[in-house]
Amino acid sequence: MLKQLSFDRQIHSAFPLALAAFLILGLARLVLDDLKSHGSFVFKMYGRPRSETRHRLPIVVSSKDLIDEDCNLFDGKWEWDNASYPLYEEETCPYLVKQVTCQKNGRPDSFYKKWRWQPNSCNLPRFDPLKLLDILRDKRIMFVGDSIQRGQFESMVCLVQSAIPKGKKSLQRVPPRKIFKVEDYNVSIEYYWAPFIVESISDHATNHTVLKRMVKLDSIANHGKHWKGVDVLVFESYVWWRYKPVINATYGSPEDVKEYNVSTAYRLAMETWANWLESNINPKSQNVFFMTMSPTHLWSWEWRPGSDENCFNETQPMHHPHWGTGSSTEIMETIHDTIQNLKVDVTILNITQLSEFRKDAHTSIYGERRGKLLTKQQRSDPKIFADCIHWCLPGVPDTWNEILYAYLLRNHQNL
Repeated sequence: MLKQLSFDRQIHSAFPLALAAFLILGLARLVLDDLKSHGSFVFKMYGRPRSETRHRLPIVVSSKDLIDEDCNLFDGKWEWDNASYPLYEEETCPYLVKQVTCQKNGRPDSFYKKWRWQPNSCNLPRFDPLKLLDILRDKRIMFVGDSIQRGQFESMVCLVQSAIPKGKKSLQRVPPRKIFKVEDYNVSIEYYWAPFIVESISDHATNHTVLKRMVKLDSIANHGKHWKGVDVLVFESYVWWRYKPVINATYGSPEDVKEYNVSTAYRLAMETWANWLESNINPKSQNVFFMTMSPTHLWSWEWRPGSDENCFNETQPMHHPHWGTGSSTEIMETIHDTIQNLKVDVTILNITQLSEFRKDAHTSIYGERRGKLLTKQQRSDPKIFADCIHWCLPGVPDTWNEILYAYLLRNHQNL
């Protein structure tokens, strides 16, 4: 009898402990279930763990998205496409600078926006901003170069930004960079001002000298520290080298300034860049591209013999192969030789010839000079003031990005 009473007391004393343990386990189960839910308070406060975002369904890259290895995307023609182009409009992209918004600045025609590049042996995949953002999820892409490259950066931002909800995108200016962020994809699209790729006295993003140029041909570390670890790097450097046949530069001692032939200086700068790539690029995780020269259309006699004008009032592309005197074959050979000898894979985006056709697509008198729109008096003198170097947007740089997108699709598929 006494043993039974003792046993009953043990059960009664253990019951509250068992009940407490049961309640704790139940509460823990509820918390775990809540954490698994997309509506979890914790996720709303702190976001989903990065590891979970990586276990997503793979993007679908169909056969029509892929370019064949033997397809030359840079050999083709411009076709009129009033139905599909442009891929965006000036007014739908708030991230464009005044230098490139030609229609807003008074250009009367819009023909330049409605041409589609058609390779001869294949088709460019239709640009899909969400597919690109998925490929770039948790990554950085950076465009490095001068104001031509800034135009390509702005083009890329405009191509993707309409697919992103308000409040989920932002643009920061952190000189010498511009950084466009896409929150939901953790994507960063960036631009880095480096007109010579190597260091120079013109490296300040806004307060840089134009007329006086001095380049440090063997110095790149100050730039390179911003490029380290970037997943996709797109380099470009040409126009700033072409101001004169010679350029002041240092090589070795920073005090020893000499006058170099531009072709020689460019080759030395490319060697410095190539050495940086081989020391800093991880080919397993980073993609590197190099844009060839963006052509100029400064002299109309090149495509219309006997004339003495420039790109002003041009409204149609050329429909026959053209190579202007503003595009240096010697520089092209330097680019080719440098990249061919690299141990790191670099994809050349040879946009020069396809852009040579487009004498109609420059900002002309509908842009800026020294940060200000041209005055009425300046516009009346296009022979002096027309800008036949920079491009209107929407326009030719969108095609450069369509080609870049095609390569990123193929690289993603290969992975």
